[in-house]
Amino acid sequence: MNKNIILFFVVLSSYLTNAQIGGKYAYQFLNLTTSPRMAALGGKNITNFDYDPTQALVNPATINPSMDNHLSVNYINYIGDINYGSAAYAYLWDRRTQVLHAGVSYVNYGSFDGYDEQGNFTNSFSGSDIALSLGHSRNIAFTDFYIGANLKFISSTLEQYSSFGVALDIGVIYVYKDWDLNISGVVRNIGTQIKPYDALNEPLPLEVIFGISQTLLNVPIRWHLTFENMQIWNIAFENPNRDETDLEGNTTTEKINFIDNIFRHTIVGIELFPDKGFNLRLGYNFRRGEELRIIEKRAFAGISAGFSVKFNKLRLSYSYAKYSSAAASSYFGLMLNLQ
Repeated sequence: MNKNIILFFVVLSSYLTNAQIGGKYAYQFLNLTTSPRMAALGGKNITNFDYDPTQALVNPATINPSMDNHLSVNYINYIGDINYGSAAYAYLWDRRTQVLHAGVSYVNYGSFDGYDEQGNFTNSFSGSDIALSLGHSRNIAFTDFYIGANLKFISSTLEQYSSFGVALDIGVIYVYKDWDLNISGVVRNIGTQIKPYDALNEPLPLEVIFGISQTLLNVPIRWHLTFENMQIWNIAFENPNRDETDLEGNTTTEKINFIDNIFRHTIVGIELFPDKGFNLRLGYNFRRGEELRIIEKRAFAGISAGFSVKFNKLRLSYSYAKYSSAAASSYFGLMLNLQ
């Protein structure tokens, strides 16, 4: 059974290698960071197997009994006038670890001014996206593997245009408790538009993510290593602003190699005091840091940090993610233990 799970993910990942990243797909909001914890750890963590129901919005395999009757609500002050949020709840419906999970993600793009072909003002309009997810996870009998799935119903509106779609997330996680080690993989946004915005049916932003995390022995630190966008290998690009010209006028362009691509896929993060009432989090997203880096200027792009503090059954979280010298986002989270 274990070999079949691994083979399934290898075959599926290979099948999807023609997928791209960037602005070619509908419902791009599905890959936004959903919580302060995830944001602080670099943006795409998939290996937290604990009380946090928001984790299951990204990786349904992490749905587990520790999430029972926990409600998480998050708000993100994104770039410009864009604001978005998420909420998640998990419920243990029998004593045999059968956990059901529900979540919602919502994006409001603010207000826009409309103009006709001659440049005359017409009216103001807005845009928004919403996704409702239902998920479940099961332990594979006599193993330390868990497999889960999310079914997502997606709605998007921009001015008079609207679209509806469905998608599926499939994840697997290996939890080795003796070493406090988690290894996971997830394929997200397998789906289609049922009703496109216009006549063209656009693909969804499919993504394959792998991750590993572990709490160090006798040290209150948990490290996280994540590899994002593994559905396509060559995601690095040559930046013409980094071309070098010598005194004779010869131009040397930037060369992208194997190591460059490895780092573009990599996200690292650490949690200090991960099991305590107060913890600190720090992360670095290499692709974000490289793509948003300003030449000859330190902008701290790609860096994120945050903390959480627990008061009885209430946990508050905050994170700050830096994109460039002109753009950053704040993430606010509230988690309630309703037991």
